[in-house]
Amino acid sequence: MSVTSAQGDSPGVMEGFGTRAQRTYVLNALLLIYIMNFIDRGLLSVVAPVMKPELGISDTAFGLLTGFGFALFYTIVGIPLAQISERRNRVAIIAICLALWSLMTALCGLSREVTIGGLVIGGFWSLLLFRVGVGVGEAGCTPPANSLISDYYPPRKRSSALGYYAMGVTLGTMLANLIGGPITDAFGWRVAFFALGLPGVAFAVVFFLTVKEPPRGYSDPGGASAPRERVPFTAGLKELASKTSFWFMTASCTLAAFCGYGVSSFQSLYLVRSFDLTAGQAAVWINVPVALAAAVGTFATGWVVSKIAKKRTTAIAWLPGLGLVLCVPFYILAFMTNTLWLCAVGLALGAFIKYGYLAAQYTIAQGVVRNTMRAVSTAIMLFVVNLLGYGLGPLFIGALSDVFFNMQLAAANVGDVTRASCTLLEAGDTSALAEACAMANPVSLQYSMLVTVSLYVLSGVLLIMAAKPLKKELQAN
Repeated sequence: MSVTSAQGDSPGVMEGFGTRAQRTYVLNALLLIYIMNFIDRGLLSVVAPVMKPELGISDTAFGLLTGFGFALFYTIVGIPLAQISERRNRVAIIAICLALWSLMTALCGLSREVTIGGLVIGGFWSLLLFRVGVGVGEAGCTPPANSLISDYYPPRKRSSALGYYAMGVTLGTMLANLIGGPITDAFGWRVAFFALGLPGVAFAVVFFLTVKEPPRGYSDPGGASAPRERVPFTAGLKELASKTSFWFMTASCTLAAFCGYGVSSFQSLYLVRSFDLTAGQAAVWINVPVALAAAVGTFATGWVVSKIAKKRTTAIAWLPGLGLVLCVPFYILAFMTNTLWLCAVGLALGAFIKYGYLAAQYTIAQGVVRNTMRAVSTAIMLFVVNLLGYGLGPLFIGALSDVFFNMQLAAANVGDVTRASCTLLEAGDTSALAEACAMANPVSLQYSMLVTVSLYVLSGVLLIMAAKPLKKELQAN
């Protein structure tokens, strides 16, 4: 691929690296990879209504599986990979990591209970092992991808480019439901992992062969010829320590991720329990339009911010912050109603308003540090967001759901009963135990969801608070 420069002393500042067609191709390729990232990440929640009873997993254990078990290794590996990507070929790093997590996703379909030397190893543990592998691979996606985008696009176009890239979160979730749900209903949850995991291995090769590594800092003032200082990691942390806006943003996005990953991990289970849907119906009828609304909202926020940022540079903080506050009534409607279409409308509107914070987290993380610190800055932000947000959000909802479930059954005075026991009851059973289970199973998750979504208000306030220091710190960058 050839390099076409803009005119002037700083060739990349006006247009960016390569031709317009090349930049468009790279951005769309990175978007597709990010979509695959969240297809593979979100598929577990899609197949949960079928997989969970088969493997005998409690809500708490499922929260551990979807959250902390994945996020711990994702975050541990993320920062070293980000440091490597500051010095090595970012295109190669992304391609290798894409192939790894895609293969691990496919292997999730092999999870089952096995006996080795008389020792019974449950399917949960093998699934957890493969999910760890997915987390290790996905750790090498976003930091180098953000760094690539910042070298392909000049500062004035980055918020819209990063907002476009951030749609991968919601589009990936949508496609995991749109494709994975029907496959699960028709062929089983194991086939869904094979079908959605393996294509990533092939695309990793295509990406490596067709995308050019740009010079670092090419699209910044001064261009690639400007002096480049290799910043030690400790120096990078010291630099970030003085960026108040970065930490307000990180705290906000961590709490938003805590709520968002928790809700999305259990959304299919909630729909199946509350409205008697199949896994495929919950995925296609509800989750797909909700994810599409979220994708449109993510892009729209980035686009609006790019239009008004010339006069109001802090809009990237306060506008998504308002969205986080305003989404709460719609989520309360979704989880309080007994009408399916009202639930769908509430979830869709809440997602549309909320997900603009994704553009904020990447733009602010990139904008308050030097170009040599972009990948590490993003990795540090993602370390906190994913370890505490993604890691603990699903676990919190699952554990709280089990607490509410046990409280419901205790109030019904039906004895010591587990959720797994409830799932084994025969259809048409009219015993007191069956009635108690039928009530406690959906209600426990409903209460857990309502408690969690209320925390979006605090998340929004924190992001709005980032606006004041952000003005000074962006100008100083």
